[in-house]
Amino acid sequence: MSAFINAARIYIRMKMTEEAATTQVAWVLSYVQGGIAEAWKDNLMDELAKGESEVETVEQLFSKIRNDFGETSEEERKIKQLRTIEQGSRTCNEYVQEFKKVARGSGYEGRPLIEEFKRGLNGAIRRKLAEAEEPPTTIGEWQERAVRLDRNRDRVERRRGCWEGMRRAQGETRSQGGVVWRKRGPHNAEVGG
Repeated sequence: MSAFINAARIYIRMKMTEEAATTQVAWVLSYVQGGIAEAWKDNLMDELAKGESEVETVEQLFSKIRNDFGETSEEERKIKQLRTIEQGSRTCNEYVQEFKKVARGSGYEGRPLIEEFKRGLNGAIRRKLAEAEEPPTTIGEWQERAVRLDRNRDRVERRRGCWEGMRRAQGETRSQGGVVWRKRGPHNAEVGG
Protein backbone atom coordinates (compact mmCIF):
# COMPACT_ATOMS: atom_id res chain seq x y z
CA MET A 1 0.00 0.00 0.00
CA SER A 2 2.83 2.40 0.82
CA ALA A 3 4.41 1.76 -2.57
CA PHE A 4 1.11 2.69 -4.27
CA ILE A 5 0.76 5.87 -2.20
CA ASN A 6 4.38 6.89 -2.75
CA ALA A 7 4.12 6.33 -6.52
CA ALA A 8 0.90 8.38 -6.65
CA ARG A 9 2.50 11.19 -4.62
CA ILE A 10 5.49 11.33 -6.94
CA TYR A 11 3.32 11.47 -10.06
CA ILE A 12 1.08 14.17 -8.59
CA ARG A 13 4.13 16.26 -7.63
CA MET A 14 5.63 15.84 -11.09
CA LYS A 15 2.56 16.19 -13.31
CA MET A 16 -0.50 17.34 -11.37
CA THR A 17 0.50 20.16 -9.01
CA GLU A 18 -1.65 22.64 -10.94
CA GLU A 19 -4.69 20.35 -10.99
CA ALA A 20 -7.63 20.82 -8.64
CA ALA A 21 -7.74 18.64 -5.51
CA THR A 22 -10.83 16.83 -6.82
CA THR A 23 -8.98 15.94 -10.04
CA GLN A 24 -6.03 14.58 -8.05
CA VAL A 25 -8.37 12.49 -5.88
CA ALA A 26 -10.19 11.16 -8.97
CA TRP A 27 -6.86 10.28 -10.61
CA VAL A 28 -5.70 8.29 -7.57
CA LEU A 29 -9.07 6.53 -7.34
CA SER A 30 -8.80 5.51 -11.00
CA TYR A 31 -5.92 3.22 -9.97
CA VAL A 32 -7.75 1.61 -7.03
CA GLN A 33 -8.88 -1.64 -8.65
CA GLY A 34 -9.85 -5.22 -7.92
CA GLY A 35 -11.56 -7.12 -5.12
CA ILE A 36 -12.56 -5.30 -1.98
CA ALA A 37 -10.62 -2.21 -3.08
CA GLU A 38 -12.93 -1.83 -6.08
CA ALA A 39 -16.05 -1.97 -3.88
CA TRP A 40 -14.43 0.48 -1.43
CA LYS A 41 -13.68 2.88 -4.32
CA ASP A 42 -17.27 2.64 -5.66
CA ASN A 43 -18.67 3.47 -2.21
CA LEU A 44 -16.30 6.42 -1.79
CA MET A 45 -17.15 7.75 -5.26
CA ASP A 46 -20.86 7.61 -4.39
CA GLU A 47 -20.16 9.52 -1.16
CA LEU A 48 -18.10 12.10 -3.06
CA ALA A 49 -20.85 12.55 -5.65
CA LYS A 50 -23.44 13.13 -2.88
CA GLY A 51 -21.10 15.45 -0.93
CA GLU A 52 -21.11 13.04 2.02
CA SER A 53 -17.37 12.31 2.14
CA GLU A 54 -14.77 13.99 4.34
CA VAL A 55 -12.15 13.45 1.60
CA GLU A 56 -11.35 16.79 0.00
CA THR A 57 -7.62 16.48 -0.72
CA VAL A 58 -5.36 13.74 -1.97
CA GLU A 59 -3.58 13.59 1.41
CA GLN A 60 -6.93 13.00 3.12
CA LEU A 61 -7.55 10.21 0.57
CA PHE A 62 -4.18 8.62 1.41
CA SER A 63 -5.04 8.75 5.13
CA LYS A 64 -8.42 7.16 4.44
CA ILE A 65 -6.79 4.40 2.39
CA ARG A 66 -4.37 3.66 5.22
CA ASN A 67 -7.09 3.72 7.88
CA ASP A 68 -9.64 1.67 5.95
CA PHE A 69 -7.14 -0.95 4.86
CA GLY A 70 -5.52 -1.36 8.26
CA GLU A 71 -2.24 0.47 7.79
CA THR A 72 -2.46 3.28 10.28
CA SER A 73 1.21 4.17 10.43
CA GLU A 74 4.50 3.43 8.74
CA GLU A 75 5.83 2.07 12.02
CA GLU A 76 2.97 -0.44 12.32
CA ARG A 77 3.53 -1.59 8.74
CA LYS A 78 7.24 -2.05 9.41
CA ILE A 79 6.55 -4.00 12.61
CA LYS A 80 4.14 -6.29 10.75
CA GLN A 81 6.78 -6.92 8.07
CA LEU A 82 9.51 -7.43 10.67
CA ARG A 83 7.46 -10.10 12.43
CA THR A 84 6.94 -12.09 9.23
CA ILE A 85 10.21 -11.72 7.31
CA GLU A 86 12.21 -14.94 6.92
CA GLN A 87 15.41 -15.95 5.17
CA GLY A 88 13.80 -18.87 3.35
CA SER A 89 15.82 -19.96 0.31
CA ARG A 90 17.67 -16.63 0.03
CA THR A 91 21.28 -16.12 0.97
CA CYS A 92 21.86 -14.71 4.41
CA ASN A 93 23.21 -11.51 2.86
CA GLU A 94 19.92 -11.02 0.95
CA TYR A 95 17.97 -11.63 4.17
CA VAL A 96 20.15 -9.19 6.14
CA GLN A 97 19.70 -6.43 3.55
CA GLU A 98 15.91 -6.82 3.50
CA PHE A 99 15.81 -7.07 7.30
CA LYS A 100 17.76 -3.80 7.64
CA LYS A 101 15.39 -2.07 5.22
CA VAL A 102 12.31 -3.27 7.10
CA ALA A 103 13.79 -2.64 10.56
CA ARG A 104 14.53 0.99 9.74
CA GLY A 105 11.61 2.98 11.10
CA SER A 106 10.05 0.05 13.00
CA GLY A 107 10.97 1.41 16.42
CA TYR A 108 12.62 -1.92 17.27
CA GLU A 109 16.12 -1.86 18.70
CA GLY A 110 18.32 -3.84 21.06
CA ARG A 111 17.13 -7.28 22.22
CA PRO A 112 13.68 -7.20 20.47
CA LEU A 113 15.36 -6.44 17.14
CA ILE A 114 17.88 -9.26 17.65
CA GLU A 115 15.09 -11.71 18.51
CA GLU A 116 13.16 -10.85 15.33
CA PHE A 117 16.34 -11.26 13.27
CA LYS A 118 17.08 -14.64 14.87
CA ARG A 119 13.49 -15.81 14.37
CA GLY A 120 13.75 -15.22 10.61
CA LEU A 121 17.16 -16.86 10.17
CA ASN A 122 17.35 -20.38 8.81
CA GLY A 123 17.48 -22.82 11.75
CA ALA A 124 20.93 -24.27 11.07
CA ILE A 125 22.59 -20.85 10.99
CA ARG A 126 20.67 -19.66 14.05
CA ARG A 127 21.71 -22.76 16.04
CA LYS A 128 25.38 -22.52 15.05
CA LEU A 129 25.56 -18.89 16.12
CA ALA A 130 23.64 -19.43 19.36
CA GLU A 131 25.85 -22.42 20.26
CA ALA A 132 29.10 -20.61 19.45
CA GLU A 133 31.68 -20.31 22.20
CA GLU A 134 31.08 -16.55 22.15
CA PRO A 135 27.61 -15.95 20.68
CA PRO A 136 26.90 -12.58 19.06
CA THR A 137 25.45 -9.96 21.38
CA THR A 138 24.49 -7.07 19.08
CA ILE A 139 22.34 -6.95 15.95
CA GLY A 140 25.42 -5.98 13.93
CA GLU A 141 27.36 -9.00 15.21
CA TRP A 142 24.42 -11.34 14.51
CA GLN A 143 24.10 -10.05 10.97
CA GLU A 144 27.83 -10.04 10.20
CA ARG A 145 28.48 -13.50 11.60
CA ALA A 146 25.36 -14.99 10.00
CA VAL A 147 26.46 -13.73 6.57
CA ARG A 148 30.00 -15.05 7.13
CA LEU A 149 28.72 -18.44 8.28
CA ASP A 150 26.35 -18.69 5.31
CA ARG A 151 29.14 -17.82 2.86
CA ASN A 152 31.46 -20.41 4.43
CA ARG A 153 28.73 -23.06 4.33
CA ASP A 154 28.05 -22.26 0.67
CA ARG A 155 31.77 -22.43 -0.15
CA VAL A 156 32.08 -25.84 1.56
CA GLU A 157 29.02 -27.17 -0.27
CA ARG A 158 30.42 -26.01 -3.63
CA ARG A 159 33.74 -27.71 -2.87
CA ARG A 160 31.95 -30.87 -1.76
CA GLY A 161 29.96 -30.85 -5.00
CA CYS A 162 33.14 -30.39 -6.98
CA TRP A 163 34.84 -33.33 -5.19
CA GLU A 164 31.79 -35.54 -5.62
CA GLY A 165 31.73 -34.74 -9.33
CA MET A 166 35.40 -35.63 -9.66
CA ARG A 167 34.87 -38.91 -7.78
CA ARG A 168 31.94 -39.85 -9.98
CA ALA A 169 33.98 -39.06 -13.08
CA GLN A 170 36.74 -41.36 -11.79
CA GLY A 171 34.22 -44.11 -11.00
CA GLU A 172 34.42 -43.88 -7.21
CA THR A 173 31.46 -44.36 -4.93
CA ARG A 174 31.20 -43.95 -1.16
CA SER A 175 29.94 -46.44 1.38
CA GLN A 176 28.15 -45.36 4.55
CA GLY A 177 31.35 -45.45 6.59
CA GLY A 178 33.07 -42.97 4.29
CA VAL A 179 35.33 -45.65 2.77
CA VAL A 180 36.05 -45.03 -0.89
CA TRP A 181 35.38 -48.02 -3.14
CA ARG A 182 36.29 -48.19 -6.76
CA LYS A 183 33.93 -49.78 -9.22
CA ARG A 184 35.16 -53.06 -10.62
CA GLY A 185 35.06 -54.27 -14.21
CA PRO A 186 33.48 -57.49 -15.52
CA HIS A 187 36.29 -59.78 -14.22
CA ASN A 188 36.53 -58.17 -10.78
CA ALA A 189 39.45 -56.04 -11.98
CA GLU A 190 39.65 -52.56 -10.50
CA VAL A 191 38.54 -49.92 -12.99
CA GLY A 192 40.31 -46.58 -13.06
CA GLY A 193 43.29 -45.72 -11.07
